Amino acid sequence: MLALSTGCWHLRLNFSTKKFKPKRSFCVYANGFPSFLPADVENIKDTFARDLAQRIERLPVQVPSLKTSIMSSCVRPVMQGRTDPVVLLHGFDSSVLEWRYMYPLLEEAGVDAWAIDILGWGFSGLESRPSCDVASKRNHLYQVWKSYIKKPMILVGPSLGAAVAIDFAIYHPEAVSKLVLIDASVYAEGTGEMSKLPRAFAYAGVALLKSVPLRYYVINLAFKNLSFDVSVDWMKIGRLHCLYPWWEDATVNFMMNGGYNVIPLIKQVKQQTLIIWGEDDQIIRYKLAFRLHGELQDATLRTIPECGHLPHVERPRSVADLIIQFAQEASVQFSAV
Repeated sequence: MLALSTGCWHLRLNFSTKKFKPKRSFCVYANGFPSFLPADVENIKDTFARDLAQRIERLPVQVPSLKTSIMSSCVRPVMQGRTDPVVLLHGFDSSVLEWRYMYPLLEEAGVDAWAIDILGWGFSGLESRPSCDVASKRNHLYQVWKSYIKKPMILVGPSLGAAVAIDFAIYHPEAVSKLVLIDASVYAEGTGEMSKLPRAFAYAGVALLKSVPLRYYVINLAFKNLSFDVSVDWMKIGRLHCLYPWWEDATVNFMMNGGYNVIPLIKQVKQQTLIIWGEDDQIIRYKLAFRLHGELQDATLRTIPECGHLPHVERPRSVADLIIQFAQEASVQFSAV
């Protein structure tokens, strides 16, 4: 299911952001954006997106199956926090810019927060066209954790990112202390018939996925009562990473290799899990929140009223408060509603 990174550039938000100037190991343009970002980043109006985009960097990640490192995009903390690291993934075909509203809140609370682009999406340098199937995404995330994070983390996955998080927690339990799953897309059986399409048809479908009309439609499906200007700006943010020449190859590779099917893994998850769900989600059925809560071994469900598929964008303060509380608590049952 498509879940775009979105946000309202003139939305009134009840928090402020601090200006950070982390050290960078790459060239930046005069406007402060990293030189590896598509030039269209300059057309984005959302000040939170612009601020977070200026903090994106690429770190070398050595993947055993490749002869060279993958320059992997992320936003990393400027100082060590007081909790286990909180590692923010994103949804299907999205990027770290999903976290533009919530990331500052976590940092202001002293959380050691990372935002990491999943291999094949986001702003990593994929000139070598590496495989971007499920196993490759898992292995890449593990190498990021092993090389840079180096201690058990609270792994946060929204939408399809929840499937990425569950898959990773099962295969690398030593790396995950807790899970946070947000409007989780975890009951799809992979990419289905798309995995059987001829390559030419697969590329045609992926080209549609990048199209402005489809992106615009999905934004207005996920959120209600948006102005035209806001919707257009969200669309620009959501498709920015699609402008790389390798994006189509990476997405087709993922689709044709079957995608995520974590249904058999859900009941095996042993980590304490916080489920967050927008009650007005029009993309993933609300009742699946209760199914997921019932199938996980140690889970607590928190719902957010009058909120759609991306609570961390639509209600960043509410989601941040839940995650901060969850991160600060010992690994015991989360308090009941």
